[in-house]
Amino acid sequence: MELLFPLLLVALLVPMFLGVRRQKREAEKVAQMQDSLKVGDQVVTTSGLYGTVVELDDTTVDLEIAEDVVTTWLRQAIREVRADDQVSTEETGSETPGSDTTDAVEESAEQTETRLTKD
Repeated sequence: MELLFPLLLVALLVPMFLGVRRQKREAEKVAQMQDSLKVGDQVVTTSGLYGTVVELDDTTVDLEIAEDVVTTWLRQAIREVRADDQVSTEETGSETPGSDTTDAVEESAEQTETRLTKD
C-alpha cells in the first residue's frame, strides 16, 4: 500500500512530461520553418490562405495571393511551406481516366456583375 501513491504519481507525471517534450519539439520545428522562409516559397497561412513569398522582413512576410495582389503577414502566421510536387498536383488537378470533367470558362465582367446583383 505504501508504494501505491508513488506509482500513481509516476503514472500521471510521465505522460505529461512526454507530452510537453513533444509540444516543444513541434514548436521548435515550426519556428525553424518560419525562420527558413525564402522568396518564391509557396506557403499556407494559419487562416488557410495560399500565397507565394515575395518579400521578407524580420517579423513580416509579403505574400502574393493573386496576380499583382500582395499582402503583409506576420511570420508566425505561416503554417506550412508547400512542397513543389504538392503544388503541381493541385494546379493540374487529380483527374482520373474516365472521369467526366468540364473545362472552366472565365466569365465576363457583365456576367459577374449580373450574377452578384441577382436577388
